[in-house]
Amino acid sequence: MRQTARLGRFSGIPIGVHWSVFVIMLLLVQGLASVILPGGARGYATAVYWGVAVVVALLFLAALLAHELGHALVARHYGVRVRAITLWMLGGVSELDGEPPHARADLLIALAGPVVSLAGAGVFAAGAAVASATDAGSLAVTGLAWLAVVNAILGVFNLLPGAPLDGGRVLAAVLWWVRRDRAAARRVAGRVGMALGALLIAAGLLEVLLAANLSGLWLAVLGWFVASAARAETTDVMLRKTLAGVRVGDVMTAPVACGYISQSVADFVATVARRHPHRIFPVLDLDGRLVGLVSLTTLAKVPGTDRDRTRLGDVSAPVDRTHVLDPAAPLMDAAPTVLAGGHRLTPVVTDGRLTGIVTPGDLARATELAELGITPDRGGGDTATPGTCAPANIHR
Repeated sequence: MRQTARLGRFSGIPIGVHWSVFVIMLLLVQGLASVILPGGARGYATAVYWGVAVVVALLFLAALLAHELGHALVARHYGVRVRAITLWMLGGVSELDGEPPHARADLLIALAGPVVSLAGAGVFAAGAAVASATDAGSLAVTGLAWLAVVNAILGVFNLLPGAPLDGGRVLAAVLWWVRRDRAAARRVAGRVGMALGALLIAAGLLEVLLAANLSGLWLAVLGWFVASAARAETTDVMLRKTLAGVRVGDVMTAPVACGYISQSVADFVATVARRHPHRIFPVLDLDGRLVGLVSLTTLAKVPGTDRDRTRLGDVSAPVDRTHVLDPAAPLMDAAPTVLAGGHRLTPVVTDGRLTGIVTPGDLARATELAELGITPDRGGGDTATPGTCAPANIHR
């Protein structure tokens, strides 16, 4: 769930939103302004309803952010790095870099979000009561009461005992505490999550078919997300167990098809690009150090008349914009980098020198071998001579 817009930082944590938030916010404002607020507070001008609807929707978004910050701040307390928080159509995602150190930490991290949402429900309910007692207006009472209800629903729903919901994390933490087996606990939570997702899908479809209520489609979509995410988490647990001990160097491709900064674009295209099934190639300096990447798309933008005098170093993307991997790094830890959007290959570097590359295809192969019960191994790829290209690539 990539961030479309960055909102800023809170306590050093990058916070952003996915584009789907803007869609759901428009729908939410429309529903508040057209149905919920007029139904609870009659007699106001249309513009007033829309203005209050925007404020209420923003407060709801802030409540979602507070839910995720609850997870993130408790995770940091236990030494788990938080890469980012992203809000999206169905809630929010806190990207944690690493695993909780023990079951108690896992439990408290999972509970933090629902506790914040339920506390928020109490605050909004108290605000509605105060607004009603002080005659602040039925519009304020209706907006605050709605916020109280949705925060209570958010907190309770997230406590349902199935991954990827917070209740699934709670279940996994308790089972880990009891059984002393984290992987087995996460598998159980994943299976419960898949069953829960199937039930939500069925309930949503029944609501559409029997009650002719199209809002059931929303419940079905939510169930599909829960089931899909639970299945993915279960697969991740199984692969982590199977691929335990497998390193980046065991699956990387080496030697690598690459070019040199002093090589002309015309020569590189004729001797390297046309002979290898890649769309992106590493670029090395004369000492064999990685300096950047160049793509076929970039090369195609160089006019044909300029390709003999244009060097790869002039058109390659600098290495500081590129994610690189260590050959000794665990493969499962490197997988998110390899699969990140836009990275069709990821260089493997030792002391600044190119050792190999890893592509999504290499990960797929390792996964399929793991499913066959075979440990991926390319004969100690991490001992390959760094700073070299495939023989056909050497430019004289």
